[in-house]
Amino acid sequence: MFIFKTSKIIFYCLFFTPIAAVFSQSSIAYLTDRKTLLEGKELFNSSCASCHAIEEEGIGPRLGGITNLLSKKQLTEFIQNPAKVIDSGDTRAVNLSKKFKMVMPPFDFLKPGEINAILAYIDGETKLHQVKPLVVEAENLTLASATGRVGVPVKSSVVSIELEDFAQIPASSDKPPFTRIANMRPHPSADGTLYVSDQRGIIYRISKGKVNTFLDIRSKIDHYINTPGLGTGLGSFAFHPDFLNNGLIYITHTEEFARKKADYEFPDSINVAMQWVVSEWRINDVKNTGFEGTKREIIRINVPSGVHGTQDIGFVPVTDKTDPDYGMLYIGTGDGGSTIGKHPELTHHLKSLLGTIIRINPLGNDGPNKQYGIPKDNPFVNLTEPGIRKEIYAYGFRNPHRMSWDLKHGKILFSSEVGEGNFEEVNVVVKGGDYGWNTREGSYGISPTDLKTVFKIPTQESKKYITPYLEYDHNDGNAISGGSVYEGKLAALRDKYIFGDIVNGRIFFANINKQLADSTIYEIVIKEHSKPTDLRTITNSKRVDLRVEYDGYAHEMYLMTKSDGKIRRIREAQQ
Repeated sequence: MFIFKTSKIIFYCLFFTPIAAVFSQSSIAYLTDRKTLLEGKELFNSSCASCHAIEEEGIGPRLGGITNLLSKKQLTEFIQNPAKVIDSGDTRAVNLSKKFKMVMPPFDFLKPGEINAILAYIDGETKLHQVKPLVVEAENLTLASATGRVGVPVKSSVVSIELEDFAQIPASSDKPPFTRIANMRPHPSADGTLYVSDQRGIIYRISKGKVNTFLDIRSKIDHYINTPGLGTGLGSFAFHPDFLNNGLIYITHTEEFARKKADYEFPDSINVAMQWVVSEWRINDVKNTGFEGTKREIIRINVPSGVHGTQDIGFVPVTDKTDPDYGMLYIGTGDGGSTIGKHPELTHHLKSLLGTIIRINPLGNDGPNKQYGIPKDNPFVNLTEPGIRKEIYAYGFRNPHRMSWDLKHGKILFSSEVGEGNFEEVNVVVKGGDYGWNTREGSYGISPTDLKTVFKIPTQESKKYITPYLEYDHNDGNAISGGSVYEGKLAALRDKYIFGDIVNGRIFFANINKQLADSTIYEIVIKEHSKPTDLRTITNSKRVDLRVEYDGYAHEMYLMTKSDGKIRRIREAQQ
C-alpha cells in the first residue's frame, strides 16, 4: 500500500486523489440551492482549501472537474476510504499518489449530507469556471516518485522507551481531530506546572494531574480563525524569561483578513488569505491560575494562503541578563504557501518576512512599527538598501515548524523544517544563514515551478546554501515534529536530539556533541508492557499528529498526540 508520502499539511485536506477511479463522464445532478452551496463552501474552506484549489494545483491536485469524472457514489467511497481505492490498483489513483506523494486518511466521520454539500460546491465551481479534470500521465512521473526512496534510510537502534499516560486534554471539537494540541511550555517557576496550547485557541494549565483552561483567546481577538488547514489558529506561545517579575506571555495566532494594516505586506494583485499576529499578553498577577490582564500587538504579517505561517516562537533559555540573547524573541515564519501558490518571488530574500526566523526585542521600540526593538547584533542591521528587514536572523525556510536550543554543547538552535514532496530536515540555525528554500529541499535542488522533483546539486553549487544537519526522505516519514536534546535522568536518551514524524508517529534521534559530527538518524523502539508497539496502534489512528515536547526544568520528555488528545511521558528508556 502507498501510505502518506506527503508534504505535511495535507492530511486533513479532503480529496488528495479524489478523481481516482473511473474515466467515464458522470451525469449526476448536484443540489444548487444557496444553503447547500454555502455549507459546502464552508466545509471546503475548513477541510480542503489549505491543500487544494478548484482551478490550480497546490500541495494536492486541483479539484475542479471531478464531479464530471466520477459518480457521487465513487467520490463518497473514496472520501470515506481513499487507501482502499488506491490498494485496488486503480491506474489513476496510483499515478496521482505517485505524483503528489500522499494519501489522505479516511474521512468516515463526515456525514453523508456534509459530503454531498462539499461535492455540490465543487460541482458548482466546476460549472461556473468551466474546469476540466486534471490530466495525469504515468510516463511523466520521476524516478524518485516511482521508487519513493531518495535519501539515506533511517537506521534501526537498540534504544527503546516505555510511555505512561500523563494527561488527557478536553476535546475542542466534536469531529476528528478532537483536539489540536500543539505546544507545551513549563511554568517559569519550575514548579512542575505545564501549559499546553490547542490551536483552536485555548491554553491549558496542567498541575498535579488536573487540566484547566488558563486562557481562551477566541473571545478576546477580533476576526480570530483556526481554519482552513492544519497550520492555523493559535500557533505558539512563550513565557518571557523574566515572567515572574513582568508577567509577559507572547502568543502567535491567525486572523481573517479584514483590511487591517500589516507590518509585512505584498502587492495588492496577490490575494491575502489571512494574517499572522504576534501579541504580548501581560497577566495581572503571576500567581493566578487563569489569565486576567491586557494584551498588545507586536507584529502582523500578511500571508497568501493558510499554510506555512508563524507556528513557533521562543526565547533562548539563558538566565544571565548580560547575555545578548537574554529576552530576545525568535519568531519562525514559513513561506506562507507563496511557492506552491505560484508566487515564489515573495520569499527567499531579505525584504520579505516570509520564510524567515526573525529575532526581536519585544520590549524595545526602534522597529518599523515602534512596537518592538531590533537587536543591534542582528546580522543585517548595517545593510543600507531600502526595504531590508533587519529583524531577520536567518532565512530560506519553507516551514520552520519548531525551534529548540541546546546549551550544553554550545548555544545551538535547532529548527525542524517541514518539507515539500521529498525531504524532512533539521537545521542548525546560524546568524545570517541562508537555508535555500525555494531552490533547495533537503540537500537537493528543487525548482519553484516543479516542487515534486528534486535533483542532485553540482559540486560547485553545493556550498551556496547551508545544508541540513539531519534529513530523512518520505519513505520514512511525512512531516517532521521537531524535538529537543534530552539531558534528563534516563541515560539511554542523554545527549540525543529526540524528534519524530507528525503523521506516522515514529520517534527518531541523533547523537549530539559539540562538533555535531554525526548526522545519522536512528529510530527509537516504542514499547508497551515490554513489547514493541507504535503510536498508530496506541492512538488507534492512521495519522498520529505527534508533537515531541520537553520540560527543560524537570528534564522530562513528553509525546503529545492530537488524534486522541493525550499527553504521554517517557517513563523508561533502555539501550
